[in-house]
Formats: sequence, C-alpha cells, structure tokens
Amino acid sequence: MDYKKKYRQWRDDLFFDVATRRELIELRDEEEIKDRFYCDLTFGTGGLRGVMGAGTNRMNKYTVGKVTLGLGNYLLDSYGEEACKSRGVVIGYDTRNHSDFFAKIAANVLSSIGIRVYLHSHARPVPQLSFSVKFWNALAGVMITASHNSKEYNGYKVYDEYGCQLVLHQAEQVITYVDAITDYQMIRFCGDESLISMADVTDNFVIAVLKQSRCDDCAAKADLKIVYTPLHGTGTVPVQKALRLDGFVQVDTVAEQSIPDGNYHTVISPNPEDPHALALGIAQAERTGADLVLGTDPDCDRVGIAVRGREGKFHQMTGNQVGALLIKFLLTNSDMGQYLHPAVIKTVVTSDLGANIAGKHGVTVFSTLTGFKFIGERITQFQQAKQKGRENQAYDFLFGYEESCGYLAGIHAGDKDAVVSCLLISEMAAEIKAKGKTLLDEMEAIYSEYGYYRDALDSFTEENIDDPKKISSKMAQLRLMDSPFKETESVTDFLHPVAAEPGFGFLPVSDVLKYRLKDGSWIAVRPSGTEPKIKIYYSVKGKDMAEAERKLEGFRNTMRITLSI
Repeated sequence: MDYKKKYRQWRDDLFFDVATRRELIELRDEEEIKDRFYCDLTFGTGGLRGVMGAGTNRMNKYTVGKVTLGLGNYLLDSYGEEACKSRGVVIGYDTRNHSDFFAKIAANVLSSIGIRVYLHSHARPVPQLSFSVKFWNALAGVMITASHNSKEYNGYKVYDEYGCQLVLHQAEQVITYVDAITDYQMIRFCGDESLISMADVTDNFVIAVLKQSRCDDCAAKADLKIVYTPLHGTGTVPVQKALRLDGFVQVDTVAEQSIPDGNYHTVISPNPEDPHALALGIAQAERTGADLVLGTDPDCDRVGIAVRGREGKFHQMTGNQVGALLIKFLLTNSDMGQYLHPAVIKTVVTSDLGANIAGKHGVTVFSTLTGFKFIGERITQFQQAKQKGRENQAYDFLFGYEESCGYLAGIHAGDKDAVVSCLLISEMAAEIKAKGKTLLDEMEAIYSEYGYYRDALDSFTEENIDDPKKISSKMAQLRLMDSPFKETESVTDFLHPVAAEPGFGFLPVSDVLKYRLKDGSWIAVRPSGTEPKIKIYYSVKGKDMAEAERKLEGFRNTMRITLSI
C-alpha cells in the first residue's frame, strides 16, 4: 500500500479515533503526509523512537499498540500463558509529553491478551524501571522515553527479565512478532483492569542505591554544598531522597527545572552533555557558594557535573573524566578482597584512561560496542556464569560506563543509573573537599600519573551528509582508503568479527571504524544509531594538555578533509 492509500485509510476509517482523523484531515502539505506514511516507524535494536503525531511513521496510540501487541505475543510464545499472567511486565514512563498516555496504552494492550502489568504510578527514572523488573521478577519491562531528544519526540524501550535493554538477537525475535501485526484492528485497546497493578518501588530502589555508598564521613558529606537540577525530568524524587538519606544536608534544587515539563522550556536541549544544559544550575551555585552542580537528563540515566575550581569558576567535566574519577574512587574505597575477579566494563568509544587506572589495580577491563545494553548484557553473562559454575566468565562487576555521561555501580539495575551516579559523585567530591582539594585537583593528579587525555566528539549533520545513503557512502569511502592519520598502529573495522575478551566470543558486527595510533591516541567513526549524522570520537593522549589540544586540532582537520566536510 502506498503512502496515499495509508493516509486515506487512517483519515477515513472510523477505527481511528476522532482526534487522529481530525489531525490528518487538517494536513495540507503533501511532503508532510508522505513523511508520516511512507514507512512504518521501525522497532529496532534500541526500541521505538520518533516524532509524535498521527501516521504510521510517528509515535502515537496505534504504533505503540502495534509494538506492544507484538511484544506480548512474543512473551506468550516464549514463556507461556501462566508465566505471563503471574510474572508479567513492568511499565515505566518519564515526564515527556504523552509518556503517561502511551504507558497506559501499553498496559491496556498487554492486559487485553492476558499478561499481568505492573504500571508505575509516577514518572520515574529508567534505572528504576530496570530495578523494578528484577524486583517483581517480571518477564520484561517497557519504558516510555526518548531520553534527551527534543520535545517533539517520544520512544519505547524494551527490557528483558534481567532488567537489561534488548540486544540484537533478542530484538530481532520481537521484531518478527511486531511485523506480523499487519492490521491495526488486531489491537485491542480496552485492557483488563484486574491484571493491571499500580506500582511504586521508589523507596526500595533508593535503598538498593544506598548500598553502593562508599563514604561514611558524615561531617564531610554535611559540609558539601550541592546544586541539583533534574532538567524537568524524573530524577527529582529519587536523587534528592538518596542524597538526603546518605547525609547530604546542603542540597539545593533549581526550582524552575524541578517542575515536570515535556516542553523543557528552560533549556535548548535537556542533555547533560550539552554545555548549556547546566547553565541555570551553575548560575545558582555561583550565587549560593556551592561546590558541585549535578544535572540529570529527563529519564535520569545520565548525569552531567560542574565543579567549582580554586579560582571560583565552575568547570564542566566530561563523561570520560568523571568515569576515570569514579573508577579511582571505587577502587580506593572498596574492599577489593570481596571480589575474586573484579571487572570494569566500558564501550569501545570510551577513553582508555579509566581502563588504565583499573588495569593498574589488577581489575579486568571489558570493552563492548556503543550502547549501555551491551554493558548490561555482559553483567548478565557474569551473573549467569557464577550460577552455572563457568569460571572463565564468572567475573564480579564493579563499574560500567560510557563517554556520554552514563555510569553504573552495583547490579540493582541493568542499565546506566544517574541516581547511584549522583550519590557516588557527591561522596567523591565530599571526600576530596575534606582533604582541601577539588575534583579538578584529583583529575590533574590522575593526568600526571597516567598521561593527559583530551577527548572530544564531532557530530556532522551538514546538508552534504544528512542522507543515510550518503552516510553509508562516507563510511565505505573510509574503508577503501589507507588510514588518514600518521603513526597509525592499527585499524579495527567492527563490520568484521572482532574478538571480545577471552571466554566471550566475538562482539556483534557494527558499522564502526577505529584508528589506534602509536602514541596511545585513537579516533573512532560511526553513524549515529538514531539520527542521520556521522559521529567522530577522539581520544588524544599527550605529555601535557597543551600537546593533547594541538594533536586534537590536527586530527579534527584531517577528518574534515578526509570526509570533505
């Protein structure tokens, strides 16, 4: 069926509700109609994500219903009716526009086919959804969120029974069932209320987070002054509760950003990596004399921080820097004797600095593809290996992180957790302050010992590469040529099988190229998984920061010339 027929069907068929048909009747732009109906919004390895609105290529009641029915049929075939009715599915949602509505749609569709649902009673973080799946011993979890995308978007993430996002082989199975839903009228939107329970395990989640505490210096924690902003998202309750119960008594929130708001009216982008996202928090910290600014994204799985330097100015720190600091803090403040085989997990586009710290302390470091779901998968493999007595895979998970400000300590969740991250970052800052230093001083000490690392990310979205086919062409072009960088030691193409650590086979194939240089620097190139852009990651090592900066500028120029952008 071509897009015009699909459009007319949605516009005219009384199966679709009045609001949907009215929205489509009012459309006049032919290109807009085509964009809404030329394809179906795809359920991929990261779940579902798209602009909200009427149409097959939009996030709406019907596309969410279709994916949910496919997921439900998959669960029924995989686990059986009895398990689906007893163990069920947990559904959570963030503060994004219509997230609560889509969560209720998902609950109704699952319950209509006999699957029990635990529906979060309030907007809560992604890691709390992951925790809830384990807490309720559920078969799966659904989280309605589009993370830090702009207000027009929403999304749908699926978690397995271990609280981890689906990885490729799992997603492919679900996709088969979703694709089998060929008629939206197969979906029943009237749920079975007897199978839907409203659930709130916030207190249980916070208790689990507090078990990761590494600092018992009450005076140091009471002395630290924190400004926290949830950026209009889900972190407000659990982050403040965790910090308060841990002994942090000087926590100010950014009032205007503590209000749930799917329009994110105070920020251009609610992304803690964005230098502007913490602007209001930093301004408040400057007025109040705070030491530390914490900002979590709307679904509260990532956190950005800014630290007051000795000169009084606030400095935002990168995900790679915070990850390295947290590894040192955890290794210094943990009873390492309790771990037989301690492990840290990072992604292939995360700096080697944290890995070098872990390695020096005898901790095994694992590298996964980009996406925390792969870190979660490895954690699950560690746990299953212990249960089954497979010694070659039985590692003790200590910490996992990625360069985009996502961290996890503990196994209470199977996804990155900004709540536990806020707790540990605050404890780390308190401990350092008690010694008369700042996290910036601690970072400088790490650089002095391990070398200076300058990390950066370029995302190219100019018109000449904003088409997916052009992006594929650019990647193919890079594969056909020799490395554009002098002193290249090796080039790894993840489209070919790349061995994981011993005992774990091979990494899944992925459209990533990584150039490793003889000086310890590396450059990685990959297409974005959610947007039409090319991402270039730089991890540059120098004898001092000035040299690292000079090298970075040279590498950036080389890539611009190579890609002709």
